[in-house]
Amino acid sequence: MDRRIFATSALALLAGQTLAQPARVARIVVPFAAGGVQDILARAVSTELGTALGQTVIVENRPGAGGTVGTGYVARSAPDGSTFVMAAASHNIAGSLYSKLAYDPQKDFAPVAHIGSAGYVLMISPDVPAKTAAEFIRYAKANPGKMNYATAGIGSATHLSMAYFNGMAGIDLVHVPLKATGEAINEVISGRAQAVIAANIGALAFAKDSRIRLIGVTSPQRSRYLPEVPTIAESGLPGYQFDSWFGLLGPAAMPAADVQRVHLAMGKLLKDPVILERLDKQGIEPLAMNNADFARLLATDYTRMAQVVKLSGAKID
Repeated sequence: MDRRIFATSALALLAGQTLAQPARVARIVVPFAAGGVQDILARAVSTELGTALGQTVIVENRPGAGGTVGTGYVARSAPDGSTFVMAAASHNIAGSLYSKLAYDPQKDFAPVAHIGSAGYVLMISPDVPAKTAAEFIRYAKANPGKMNYATAGIGSATHLSMAYFNGMAGIDLVHVPLKATGEAINEVISGRAQAVIAANIGALAFAKDSRIRLIGVTSPQRSRYLPEVPTIAESGLPGYQFDSWFGLLGPAAMPAADVQRVHLAMGKLLKDPVILERLDKQGIEPLAMNNADFARLLATDYTRMAQVVKLSGAKID
């Protein structure tokens, strides 16, 4: 056989093998344990996002240190469009809460796709003789240091929202850090902790559960998901407000083309009735946002969370 023909045939065969290889796997890193808020959301969109991208998208839990372990992993990952973090309010909280952080929450990440936002709910044990935020605060003041509050870990949104509440109310509750919101809620149900502030995504399933009492939402207005539950501000702590955005972030040097590819795919999912129904069940208000607006949201939220951290009195060396 003519060597040129052989070489051409070989190259064609190699090209065919390359095209036949499976699509590259992309990962959504959840910086908290399975069963938490970001984990549930990531799994709600991962399969359809993979289909839209023509890739396999897997969810990978990397919990630890209030979400900073998994988030730091993404910051250090190759900016090749295959690794993202499912981020939320805790992402910006970490920037002010930790005196030493191995990454910069603003500079080391590229905003890829805003997904939506959610409020939180103050949930207490029915053993606590309180049905409003005001009654809970009065009881806590009468029993300083005798009640616990559970969270998804130091630095998580569940931690800061409650520390912020404690600071504004002038009460002394003992912090019990766990690894996921579900675990924190279970601590209250079991009676080992007396309070937890959980995102809608973790709280809605317990709206009619007699083992736990929902006494206030953290949003400035009543939630359409829990219209019968008053805001914390109206029921005992004027001025209190806490909510969270959710979105995908990638390493800072991620190519613009890869950012746009994932951004457009997620934008399409936020018009899909199946995805919208899933988000609705989890208490998430969906909102597609261009990346310039998402970047501005991140910057504004960073400043806001710095104020929350300061008022909460929380700090980690």
